[in-house]
Order: sequence, then C-alpha cells, then structure tokens
Amino acid sequence: MRAPPRLYALVAAAVLSVAGTALVPATASAASGPATTASAASAPAVTVPNAAPPKLRASGNKLVDENGATRRLLGVNRSGGEFMCVQGRGIFDGPVDDAAVKAIADWKVNAVRIPLNEECWLGLSHINTAYGGANYIAAVKALVARLEARGITPVVELHWSHGRYTGGDSHCADTEYATCQKPMPDAQYTPAFWTSVAQTFKGDQAVVFDLFNEPFPDRATSDLTAAWTCWRDGGSCPGIDFQVAGMQTLLNAVRATGARNLVLIPGVAYSNDLRQWLTYKPNDPAGNLAAAWHTYNFNTCSSESCFNEQLAPVIARVPFVAGEIGENTCSHGYVDRVMAWLDAKGASYLGWTWNTWDCSSGPSLISDYNGTPTNYGVGLRDHLKGMQ
Repeated sequence: MRAPPRLYALVAAAVLSVAGTALVPATASAASGPATTASAASAPAVTVPNAAPPKLRASGNKLVDENGATRRLLGVNRSGGEFMCVQGRGIFDGPVDDAAVKAIADWKVNAVRIPLNEECWLGLSHINTAYGGANYIAAVKALVARLEARGITPVVELHWSHGRYTGGDSHCADTEYATCQKPMPDAQYTPAFWTSVAQTFKGDQAVVFDLFNEPFPDRATSDLTAAWTCWRDGGSCPGIDFQVAGMQTLLNAVRATGARNLVLIPGVAYSNDLRQWLTYKPNDPAGNLAAAWHTYNFNTCSSESCFNEQLAPVIARVPFVAGEIGENTCSHGYVDRVMAWLDAKGASYLGWTWNTWDCSSGPSLISDYNGTPTNYGVGLRDHLKGMQ
C-alpha cells in the first residue's frame, strides 16, 4: 500500500483505480495525531510482563519458534515511518509510545509491520536531520523494543525508495526521491539500507525483515518473464529508468551481515501476484524465507477461486504471510473471507492499517489511537480476539 505525499492526495482516487492498490490520504494523516519526535521515540521501552516474541524460522511451509512450535503472524500495519520523515513532518504518524502499543496489543495482535523509508534511514542530505539518520534509526529501534516488550513480533519493511520512475503506474515521476512507491528497489541505496538494517537487528532474531513493499515491474513491461527476472536479478530492467536491486541482491545484503532473521519476499503486481514466486525464488543460504502477499477487494486476485489456483501451490511449499489485507468499503466482508481462507491454510495476515485516516481511502482500522475500531476495523479486531 502506498501513502502518497500531500502533493498527491488530490489524485489519489484516480490512481487507486489504475494501480490496484490502496492509497493513504496524507492530508488526513497530518491531523491524525502528533508526529513522534526523535527524543520521544528514543526513550526507553517500558517493560511489561509479556512473553518475548518468538525467534521465527521457516520449517517446510510453516513458521516455527525456537522450540519448534508452529507460529502465525496475526496483526496490523503501523504506517507513518515511510512518509512523515521525507515530508519533513516527523518520524511516525501519531503516537508510538507504550500506551499506543498497549492499545494495539489489546486487539490480541502478535505482529506489527513497520513501513520504512530508505532515504530517512540512511540520512541522505535532503532529509531533515531531526527525522533522518541516527534519529530515525533510534526511533525505529525504540518502537521495535516497545513492541517486543509486549510480546509482539516487529516486521521492519522497506516501503518507499529512491529512483526516478516515469513508466506505467508512475506515482511521482517528477522526482527521484523516496516520496512514493517505486516499481522495484534501487541499486544505488537499497542494498546499503538492508545492510544497515540487518546489522542493526541481526542480534535479535525476533525481528522479521520484509524486503520491499509492493513490487510492480510488470507495470513497466508487458513481458512477464522479463518482469520476474527483474524482480529476482535486478540490473537494467525494461521500462524502469534506474538500476534495480533484485530480491536476490537484497537477500544477499542481509545474509552477508550474518543476520539469519526470517525474511519476507513479496510477489509482483503490488504483491498480489505470486504465480511465479516459486520459479524465481531467491536462493537463501540460511533457508529462512517466507512468501509475502497483499490483497484488497479491488485487486485482481480477490476471490477464493483465485486464491485456490494461485496461492495454494505457494502455501503448500513455503511459509505464507499476507503482509497487507484490507478493503475500501468501510466494512469487513472482504477481509472476513480472506481471513477465513488463510486460517484454513494456517497462513499469516496483517491488516492495513493502524492509523486514523479514512476507512475507504486509507483504509484505516481505527478512529483513534486508543484502538476504537472503524466499521472496517471491527472485522479484524473481533476475529483476532475471538481466536484467543
């Protein structure tokens, strides 16, 4: 899912129907809560008597913990870290203190996905130093610690990246900066981003790495073989203006640090198409990969027949995490169906998103950071609580 900068909020509805993935109204996010400052974000996590989150690893097509017990990731996304910093408005959108994390935990969530911005993490020169580099990293580490203190698995994920892109489904063709979703990671900065992230968290195998939000090299070329080859191998890809870092390159960057953390790798078509994921699966010397999938009611693959045809073969072979599930109906009929199907397969899922935007153009699970659900959020909240 993409959280467009304020400049693009006016065209969000038009882009939504073309791109096939949910948008976030940045104008709404500005009013949703105070930006987290670096000093507040870097405060020590509050310790509470929750069990530590598991050190996850892939075992066949399941996720297991250090004791070999099967685990699933069931939770939410916490958007903000991908766009607030590059817009010069803070680090997170709304509070991420212990009270805010407790509100998430109260939904019986066991995983939270944290979208990030590579330019902010790396502290590039055009990023306000208050929101980039060491301050940004400290804020992310503090949020990770707060989540873990509540027994919640943190999933750190690259959402916005560098590289000017002017091809199909371009969302910010006028700039190379990480102010929108790009079709693929860039060779210039993304390997360095993942090297740094992996070095930061390699001593904590409870942290999960999600390599890239929603690849769409298939929108840059009509040649699906070329798109999947680009996805895995990167380089000079048809229709993409910058040098691409493929999933193998990023995985190599992670493993070269010694990090053995679980790594999630998404498909193409905004992570909605996994039909050739097994064919092009990167080689992992640590053997600790899971497939990542995103689904919304307006995506191409949004029916049980499609799930059975396209997803079931992947789920049969590797652990499967639906990193984003959602709908723009301000109700929960679609996610109810998705959760039921994934439950039957023993797969994982995380709802988009724990932010106080609009349930249709967001879509947002909550109306306040105390955890009051929207009509859409009621579905996920009640389902997770009912599973306990």
